[in-house]
Amino acid sequence: MKIGSPIFFKQQRPGLNGKPFCIYKFRTMTTEKDKKGNILPDEKRLLPFGKFLRATSIDELPELFNVLMGHMSMVGPRPLLMQYLERYTPTQARRHEVKPGVTGWAQIKGRNSISWEEKFDLDVWYVDNHDFKLDLKILLLTCWYVLCRRDINADNCATMHEFNGEKTI
Repeated sequence: MKIGSPIFFKQQRPGLNGKPFCIYKFRTMTTEKDKKGNILPDEKRLLPFGKFLRATSIDELPELFNVLMGHMSMVGPRPLLMQYLERYTPTQARRHEVKPGVTGWAQIKGRNSISWEEKFDLDVWYVDNHDFKLDLKILLLTCWYVLCRRDINADNCATMHEFNGEKTI
C-alpha cells in the first residue's frame, strides 16, 4: 500500500501567541478509515516508507517554507495540535511566547521519548533562556541526533501519545 497523495500534508497549528498557521510536511501516513468511517490509529496508517521519512526527519523539510513565510523559526518549541491550546495550563501556554521551531530544546533533550510534562518544562525553559548561542547548539545537536535517529517515537506508540491536558504544572 502506498501513502497516497497529495505528497504534502498540511494542517493548522498554533504559532506565535497561539495564532494559527498552516504547517507543511511530507505525508507519512495513509488516510485509511475503518468500516464506520473513523480514521485508523497511527500504528495502522504509518507505513514503512513513512517510518523512514520520520526516522530521518525528511518529513520535516517542507517546514523550511514555513520559516521563509515567517510562521516558524529554525529553533523554538515544536508546533503542536490546535486542540491542545485549551488543554494547557498558563505555564504550559507560555511556549507560544516565541515562534514555533523546526527543532527545539525539547527535541534534543528527548524528542518523543519524554513525557508531555517534561517537554513543556523544556519548552518554557527555552522561552526564558533562548539566545543565538543556545539556538546554534540546538541546531548542531539536532543534526547529530537526526543522523543517529535518536528518540524518534514514544514507547509503544507509532508517533506520540495524545496530550490530554494533565495539568500538573
